[in-house]
This record gives sequence, C-alpha cells and structure tokens, in this order.
Amino acid sequence: MKKILATIALAVFATAANAQWIRVWSGGESTRYALTEASSLPYTAAGSCLEIGGFTYSTAEIDSITIVNPVTVTWDGDHASVDIPYTAEGVTATVDGGHVTITNTCTTIEHEFILAGSSAHGSLTYVGEYKCKFHLNGLNLTSDAGGAIDIQCGKRIDLILEDGTTNVVADAATGDQKAAFNCQGHLEVAGSGSLTVTGNCRHALRSNEYLQLKKSVGALTVSSAVGDGIHCGEYFLMNGGTVTIANVGGDGLQVETDAASEEALNGQFVMNGGTLDVTVTSTDTKGIRLDASAEDASIVPEMSLLGGVVTVNLNSTALGAKAIASEGNLTIGSPSSAPTVAITVAADIYTDPDSGEENRATGLKADQTLTIAGGETTVNAIGPKSRGVRATTLIATGGSLIVTNTGSKSQGIKLDNTFVSGQGGIVSGSFKY
Repeated sequence: MKKILATIALAVFATAANAQWIRVWSGGESTRYALTEASSLPYTAAGSCLEIGGFTYSTAEIDSITIVNPVTVTWDGDHASVDIPYTAEGVTATVDGGHVTITNTCTTIEHEFILAGSSAHGSLTYVGEYKCKFHLNGLNLTSDAGGAIDIQCGKRIDLILEDGTTNVVADAATGDQKAAFNCQGHLEVAGSGSLTVTGNCRHALRSNEYLQLKKSVGALTVSSAVGDGIHCGEYFLMNGGTVTIANVGGDGLQVETDAASEEALNGQFVMNGGTLDVTVTSTDTKGIRLDASAEDASIVPEMSLLGGVVTVNLNSTALGAKAIASEGNLTIGSPSSAPTVAITVAADIYTDPDSGEENRATGLKADQTLTIAGGETTVNAIGPKSRGVRATTLIATGGSLIVTNTGSKSQGIKLDNTFVSGQGGIVSGSFKY
C-alpha cells in the first residue's frame, strides 16, 4: 500500500496543473481534498498512517486515492464554454450559444463536472450510463427553451452544492421537459451551499428514482412551480438541510412508490433531521405526499417523520388540500427521537365540480395507521369545515398530538377504529368515528 500511495502522490504533483482535487476512498465512501491540502502526504507511525489535509488515515483502511480532473462548464450570458481535460475519458460536448449537451460514454470512471456562471438563455443536457458527480459552484441558469438541467443517466448522481455558493435554476415556460432540474437516475444531494429552483412549465425538481438529502446540505428552495415542487420515485430520505417549498400548483413534495424497484426503502418517506417548510396554496393538492403503487398492492407506504422540524401551512386558497398525506402508514417520532411537527389548516372544503364529492382540507391523513411515538405534533384546523386528522387507526406510544379545531363546522380527529388510550403519549382533540 505504501508504494502505491507514493506512486499516486507523485502522479498528483505531476498533474497538478490540471487536477483540482484528490479523493480518498475508504469503505466505499470518499473524502475530497483540494490540492493545497494535499501538497504533501507524510507518513507516520512507521508508515502505517498517512496524513492528508490535517486528517490521519490508517493505510490499511484506504481503498484508493484518485486524482480528480473535472470537466468545467461555464456560462457567460448567451454563451457557454466547456473545458474537458485530457483525462476525462469518453466525454464530449456540443455547444449552441448557451445550450450545452455533454455525452459520456465511459462506464468505468466516475467523472466529475463543475457548473458555474450565469445565463438567461442556457441549459445543460447530460447523457451517460455511469454514475457521476455534479458540482454547482455559483450557477445562475435560466433556460429559454425547455429544461435548465436534464441529467439523462439512470445511475447514482451526486449533486454537490459547493460551500458558500448560491445557485439558481429555472426552466422555460414551454417545452416537453419534466422539470426545471430533472434527473433520470437517483439523486444524492450534499454540500452546504444553496439551490433555488423554479418550475415554470411543470415540476421544479424531479428525480425519477430516489432522492437523498445528506446531513451536509445547506438550503434547497422551490420558489414556485406549475406542477410539483419536488417529485421523486422510489423513496425520499432527508438527513439534514433546510427545504422550503411554496407557490406550487401541484403537490409540494410527492413520492411515488415504484413496483419494479429493488431498493430496500422503496415506498418510504423518511426524515431524520433538518427543516422542511411547505406552504400549500392550490386546491385539492398535498403538501407532503407519499403514494402507494398501483401495480403492487403488497407494498405498504411508510412515512416516518423521525427527526427535525416540519411545518406545513394550508392557506385559505388550498381548498380540500392535505398537509401531510400517506397512502399507507404514518409514524411521527420514536422512543429515541423527538421531531417537531406543526400544521395549520386554514382552507375550506372542496367540492368536485363533476362528481359533487366533497373533500375536507386536512392536516394529517393516513390511509392506514397513524402512530405518534415521540416529539411534539400540533394541528390547528381553523378553516371552515376543515379537519385536523384523518386515519384508519391511531396509536400513541410516546410524544404528543394536540389537535384543535376552531373553524366553523370543522373536525378534530376522524378515525375508522376507536382510539384506545393508555398506550403512552398524549393525544388531545375531539374525536369522531
């Protein structure tokens, strides 16, 4: 290992004019270091340890060290430029004004791409068959023809919001794009920068497969969308960051269960930390929505709000909307976690003009079991004929659920099965069966 590391170190210095970073891989995960942090790679403990960027690695734990020569795309007004280093095997690009198409035929190297600059007439289309990383480094990109960013790759895509950067993406108002920022694979977001997305045609941010937000995420904002704010398949996993969604015509955040998926978390919405703030203004929509699979009824959707802060407001214009809705089970908190969930329902009932069916605006809706296991959950139904909670079964084992209904002809908690107290936790509100 020592000889290999020494060889890599020489290679790093030899390619310093082109390389941006090195990555140290251990246990399938990598840590990125700038070349300034790796200007020397001293060994300690008789060669059994290696120091990089102020951190000491055991050489036995290092899988590999890779040199990163990223492809850089820079927008400047109506024009864009692409810098492809000679080490970027299989990468080609075409540029038409501010519109860039990158094709990557390599299936063995995890290439990295830096997106930077500003344009009101630009876009990026990426076509590839292997996992890769995209770094947003002060990007302000608005498309005048279709989507702004379209990643046509079905593999894992790392999206890194570079520390200290502000990034803005918006699509054109017309076109056949699925979202302003669209990813055909599964999207994993990291980095403490910020990203604001506007969906002028349909959805704002879409991941065809799962969407993960890591602990390091800074801020993700959907300023507006004609369709959903965030739309993803398989599952949604949030471990940190601040997500803010408002001014959307569809659902705030929708997750679709995929009957064909082999992912262990398929059909789940899991929030372990961070802040999620959704404002609902459109009729008969959902703030946070988890769907069942129409093709496989055996997959029971599981929504788990286990940590962090969730705030959902149904404005008076959101007739018949639901703040948080799971087509399966919904669990809030656990014996070891205490999330805060605050919901306000200011909307009135919605009457379908075709069927005449009436839908109440509702705070929490679980088609199966609602479990309160920890934390503090408050639901205020202040709209006329609004409802605080709707579920088949309610179980409380810890934490608290406080439901108030002050709107004219409003309801507190509507259940199909009788709630049995004495299982732990606090539940307060008027019941209807």
